[in-house]
Amino acid sequence: MNTAQQILAIDTRYNTYRSSNNPQLRTLYLKRRTQLLNEKALKEKDPSIRRKYFGLRKQLLARKYGPISVAGSVRSSLRSRTSSIEASFDNLHIDPSSPHEFRPTHRRFGSTGFGSGSSFGFVYKNEQMADEKKEGVIPTTDAAASRAMAGNTSLSENYAFAGMSHIFDQHGDAVTGIKFGHNDKFRLVCSSMDGTLSICNLSTSPPSVTCMLRGHSKGVMDFDWSLSNDFIVSASLDGTARVWDSSSGQNVRVLPDTYDAAVLSCRFVPLNNNIIVTGNKKGYVQVFNMSTGKCAKGGSAKALGPVRALEFDTSGNILWSGDDKGSVFAFSINMLGKLQRTRRIIIADGCPVTSISCRTWISREARDPSLLINCMNNRLYLYGITSSDGSLQLKSSFPVHHKKHMIRSSFCPLMSLRKGACVVTASEDMAVYFYNVERADQRCLNKLLGHSAPVLDVCWNYDESQLASCDTEGTVIVWKREQLT
Repeated sequence: MNTAQQILAIDTRYNTYRSSNNPQLRTLYLKRRTQLLNEKALKEKDPSIRRKYFGLRKQLLARKYGPISVAGSVRSSLRSRTSSIEASFDNLHIDPSSPHEFRPTHRRFGSTGFGSGSSFGFVYKNEQMADEKKEGVIPTTDAAASRAMAGNTSLSENYAFAGMSHIFDQHGDAVTGIKFGHNDKFRLVCSSMDGTLSICNLSTSPPSVTCMLRGHSKGVMDFDWSLSNDFIVSASLDGTARVWDSSSGQNVRVLPDTYDAAVLSCRFVPLNNNIIVTGNKKGYVQVFNMSTGKCAKGGSAKALGPVRALEFDTSGNILWSGDDKGSVFAFSINMLGKLQRTRRIIIADGCPVTSISCRTWISREARDPSLLINCMNNRLYLYGITSSDGSLQLKSSFPVHHKKHMIRSSFCPLMSLRKGACVVTASEDMAVYFYNVERADQRCLNKLLGHSAPVLDVCWNYDESQLASCDTEGTVIVWKREQLT
């Protein structure tokens, strides 16, 4: 392992204790650290500089959080040593004139960088949850603090809607997917069977379509935002994946499928957006380097049937793929893009899997990392992630009208701020459903009616101030929530 990888590895090991309630922020922190390391490496002529920095970095982290080798969680060590650590850390002096000092500057974050190494993985529940319960991180049964953060409203009140805020109809065929940018309240992308994608701005009055992405010759089945929202990758039935600049709308890279098959799904690797994963109609999962346009060595693996859904864990170490045979495969992926199949989970034999969503925490009361899976057998499944190799255990399932179309669902982003945990799903009966996954006696919280055709996808922006849904007739509805007093 080179020095840069060692620096990333130690940052990753301590990252669990940095912004513990915000996994997306932890991911973004590591990615920014990777970018800065790469930029510095281009200017370095003396390799000893980075080794000196690595030693200093270890000292700083150890002084602030405690030695990494201490048994149990670092937080437990931190509680008993807060006074002495703060004193020593405050007295630590770094000479600002030192030529070996690394002083990062704020800049626009690009798409290149290191991949995720083997040390990037899940932090599972046993020791961590025990320590956090002692610290009072998990709220009481009444969850008063959580409700206060969410406005002291019940789940049903939070998902009550007053009607439609806006309707988009810029596409001439079914809108296959919709997704807000990461930590973005107003930018919404739609993909369509007419071969185009559109970028919508919900901050204007009225909301407007700011850009149409044209280049695919057949329908677009899936797309994904890069972590910094600079790029969009799309998967099409024309046998290509394309990378777009989200600001200009320009097509910056075409990735032809290695097996000359329709591309059904695509994702950016979370910690290295220079690597893209696609799934095709022949059942192959492939890893591409966005800079070169080439498939990575060892970056191809076979599922049992057409790969219609892909999803990563937050670390980018584990990839799940869902196929037409009703199976979900778990793969490990290293920083070079090499895939290795680790698990196969049968969801519903012979029934295509159309959507997979990952959530690190379901809620503050239910801390297990989980997957939400749509399957063409009229069911929506909730699985718990039980180990770092991607193994799953069924926790619950919900009825959804789903036998024909590519239906998708997602977790509600603010579920950790209130008691209970909710998911939202599209449905072929022209409705949008909200389910409480923690309450068997109160499963369906709300049902939105307004579409005149089967609903294919539904999504929130990051603060739940905007909800959007799309259907097979090309209509996108932005829903208006009731103003609670």
